[in-house]
Formats: sequence, C-alpha cells, structure tokens
Amino acid sequence: MSEQDDQQIFGQLRALDLSARIDEAARGLSVATQGFRPQIAVVLGSGLGGFADRIENAIKVPFADVAHMRESTAAGHVGRFVAGEVEGTRVIAMQGRLHGYEGYAPQEVAFPIWLMQRMGTEILITTNAAGAINEAYHVGDFCVMRDHINLTGRNPLVGQEANAIAPRFVSLYEAYDPYLRALALDAARRLGIAAHEGTYLGLLGPSFETPAEIRAFRTLGADTVAMSVVEEVIAARHVGMRVLGISLCTNMACGIEGANPDDDEVRDVGEWKAADFDRLLSEIIAGITF
Repeated sequence: MSEQDDQQIFGQLRALDLSARIDEAARGLSVATQGFRPQIAVVLGSGLGGFADRIENAIKVPFADVAHMRESTAAGHVGRFVAGEVEGTRVIAMQGRLHGYEGYAPQEVAFPIWLMQRMGTEILITTNAAGAINEAYHVGDFCVMRDHINLTGRNPLVGQEANAIAPRFVSLYEAYDPYLRALALDAARRLGIAAHEGTYLGLLGPSFETPAEIRAFRTLGADTVAMSVVEEVIAARHVGMRVLGISLCTNMACGIEGANPDDDEVRDVGEWKAADFDRLLSEIIAGITF
C-alpha cells in the first residue's frame, strides 16, 4: 500500500471520528437533559450569560461533563449548557462559548454548534460583545448582523472531517437569515431598544485592535468587530441551521472618539444592558415560528 493510500485512509478515519464524537456527545447531553429536544440554540457572549437565568425548568450541564467538549476559560464565561423553555419554546443555551484565542482549534470551537444541531436544533442565535466601528453607533446599542467578514484566518470546514458531516463547500449567501433579522429589528423597535443592522468583522484576538486596523476595517465595510461568532456561523450553516447574530456594542473601537477598550469596560456595559438584552432576546424567541 502506498503512502498516499495510507494518508487517504487516515483522513477517512479522522472524518468518521469527528462525526462519532459528535454523536457520542449528543447522546450524553441528551441523557443529562432527560431527552430534551431543543428547537433553538443560543450562544451567550461576554457579559450576556445572565439570560440563562430566564430559562424555565432549566437543566444545567457543565461543558466538562459532555464528552469531547472543551472548557471555557474566558473571564465571565460560566461554561455550561442550560436547557429549558423561553416563551414556550425549547431552548438550549451555551452560558459562555469557546474561542480561538483560548488555544482551541476551529473544529473545537465549532463542535458545540454541531452537537446542538445533532440534538435537533434548527436555529442558532449567537450573541457577543463587540466594538463599534460605525461612528453612528453608541455604546450600549445592539447590532443585528447582516453579514460578516472573517479575518480570523481560520475555518472549521478545513480538512476531510467536516466533509463527512455535510458538504464543506457551503454557501454563505444570506448566512444571517433575513426573516430572523427583520424579526429582531422589529422586536427592538417595539421595545424601544436601540438596534442597528450591520456587518460584523471577526478576528482571532486576544489583543484588542490598533487604531490603524480599525481604520482599515472601516474601509472594508465593517460596522462592528470582536473575537468570536464567525466560526460558529460557518459551522451552523454547514449543517443547515438558520442563524441570527446579535452584538452588544460594549465599547467604541480603538481610536474612535479616543476609545481605548479593555475587558472591564466590556463587562460593565454588559451588566448595564443586561435587562434590555434579556427583554430583546425573549421577544425574538417568542416571535419565531417553525
């Protein structure tokens, strides 16, 4: 047998191994949540994890208790799944997420998205704290993602493993579902919560951006910037999930109006806007039809 044949067989085994790991994790999480079949998956970003307290009949499962799941090390990210009901809809939330800057590979970041889809979720709502590049935005505003620019230099569909789950050449046209975007913006208007629609730019991090980078990103058409989301969205679209992305603008991006962002500011604004975020997300979930 040639070396090329050996490499092909090894690649096929790895591909099967990823799918098997997702299956094992899904079975275990299903048992831990008493056979729960979620309709919506929610990823709660920095400063936004308190929404999990609004989930009724909640069953909480630490990431560490789920086979093949990595643990969240980012400040303020609890690192657990919370399964239950919001406005009569079955929801599974990640109270905290995995980031590339924690040292995790793209497929490790994507793994919980594939896992929640394997459990039955049809929709992903991914949320995060972001810096505002668009000078028309203000600290405390929300931004519904219309599109994204992936400058992480990474993609969870690289290699043969993801191709065994679904075809890896997935279109990202309207990656952020138009119906869900309209629903979110309408909910914000009804609630009197400031919300925009814009383009999100994702970076690897963990350092904040330089003023020169922010000027370049504005030229590219970015309205907000942060260090998460894009790999999750690619993974979700890969397996046919509909996606809604929402950022809380916790700071103006570096250099805008003299801004010099730091972690404390991100957490403080998250706490300040927690009630608005909870109301907005609950209203959105209540309005989703299947």
